Amino acid sequence: MKSNILDLNGKKIKQIELPLCFSQKVREDIIFKILEAKKTNQPYAPSPVGGKQHSASGITIHRRHVWKSGYGKGMSRIPRKIMLRRGTQFQQVGAEVPNVRGGRRAHPPKAVSMINTKKINKKELTLALASAISATTNPKFISKKYEKLNGEKIEGLPFIVESKISKLKTKELLSSLKKILGEKIFETVMRKKEIRSGKGKRRGRKYKMNAGLLIVIGEKENMKGNTFDIRKTKSLSINDLARGGIGRITLYTEEAVMELGEKLK
Repeated sequence: MKSNILDLNGKKIKQIELPLCFSQKVREDIIFKILEAKKTNQPYAPSPVGGKQHSASGITIHRRHVWKSGYGKGMSRIPRKIMLRRGTQFQQVGAEVPNVRGGRRAHPPKAVSMINTKKINKKELTLALASAISATTNPKFISKKYEKLNGEKIEGLPFIVESKISKLKTKELLSSLKKILGEKIFETVMRKKEIRSGKGKRRGRKYKMNAGLLIVIGEKENMKGNTFDIRKTKSLSINDLARGGIGRITLYTEEAVMELGEKLK
């Protein structure tokens, strides 16, 4: 599979033979399997001793002739803590169980159940990464992922640009990307932040943001900016390429393409 290398103005400089990882069969099943295994959920749970920090002495005994018995007093058999004592007379209040004031939660979320322990085979991980890269060259997957581009003809995939782009400042970079990607795609991949609709606004997630463009650069290249996601070939992962659906619009530098070919032989 051959592809064009573009300059900073979006014009063809030369043509190169792409590594095999750019033309492999897209294994959606393995990609989704790896995404599932890589999910990270912040564990949360109440304190393990929540509702138990007291001196409640267990379930009240209901037998006659026993000291501190609840026999004949119309008391429910729940753990109680002693607030006041006069001889054999006790003022007690329920504690610990869920149906009393200050008691523990009945079925709280457990942090242990939220820790992901799924394992990934190395060969499957390599195959999934190659498949996700291959999906970035396929117009069918890209058109499916981005609703704005649905039905739009996408040409020039994959987008590969000369390494000089890593030295541009933000204003120059935006201008160059507009020429390389085209007006329609550039507007689609611009990062947008908006207020979420619904109750999520009240639950610590007021804003939501689209993924935007992914720029993959070589190990020796340096590029800064928060307008787009920037990843080096060594740290490129499935989550970068396929989270939220395979076929993310990605821009590769010439050096990054060569390094990916070596990495995924």
